[in-house]
Amino acid sequence: MSVTSSVTRKLRISAIQYLNPAPLMWDFEHAPEQNRLAERYEIHATLPAQCADELATGRADIGLVPAAAYAATPGLAVIPGCAIASLDHVRSILLVMRQPNGMRGLRCIAADPASRSSNVYAQVILRKFYGAAPEFVPRATNLAGNLDAMLADCDAAVLIGDPALLALEDRAARANRTGEQLEYIDLAHEWKQHTGLPWVSAFWAARPEAIRASGLSAAEVTGDFQRSRDHGMAHLEEIVAEWTPRLIGPPAVPSAVIRAYLKNNIHYTLDDNCLAGLGLFYRYAAELGVLPPAPPLRFL
Repeated sequence: MSVTSSVTRKLRISAIQYLNPAPLMWDFEHAPEQNRLAERYEIHATLPAQCADELATGRADIGLVPAAAYAATPGLAVIPGCAIASLDHVRSILLVMRQPNGMRGLRCIAADPASRSSNVYAQVILRKFYGAAPEFVPRATNLAGNLDAMLADCDAAVLIGDPALLALEDRAARANRTGEQLEYIDLAHEWKQHTGLPWVSAFWAARPEAIRASGLSAAEVTGDFQRSRDHGMAHLEEIVAEWTPRLIGPPAVPSAVIRAYLKNNIHYTLDDNCLAGLGLFYRYAAELGVLPPAPPLRFL
């Protein structure tokens, strides 16, 4: 019996529709592996917070979930080895602020509704390292990434993903348009400066009962996702070429910036240092009451 014929039910994947997961998704979206994987999986692309919701409610079997979601969703298992992480500057997770008194003086932060982890990380950083406890005000999904709208009645905003990359490219032009100089704080760099550990934004998590029902083994699923990551990292130039016309803003994000972002800013391996950073994140978030205590990481 072939491996493919042993599949009794396709696994539903909830994926993130931003640039940074593109290397993780390579085999699922490109030949020669695309057709084989399509016999095992079906993919739905959405926003990070919605990935977590779909996995928690059973609408998805596997999801690229924000790290914060693991603490709030019992019974998940982590697919080993793959992550959206950063060893220092990440560029795509920003706290943009107009507060002249720095982070200690912040009173109101517009939270990106697409994110869970970044908003929690921001709260942990501000409370743990700066002694600040500003109010986090969720914005409507259609306002995510619209910096002017997010700052309409707050003195800072959390931006993630492609909107954050676009905001950095627009930084000088916005200052010229408005006459206002904003501060753009890279939250992953802040985390690294204060902890010495990587920032882990998201990882693949699965509902173990769904994996068992699919007819696939945990090793087969893990192999599919790890190989896709490895093949994606080997095809970064193709990813740059695919994504340069997509990130057109305004402003456009140059291909050189996309290349540097994928090669230098995002770390795609859930290694021991990332696990240590993740554990510290869960500990601080629980101590501050921002997240419930996270269960020990359980791997598929």
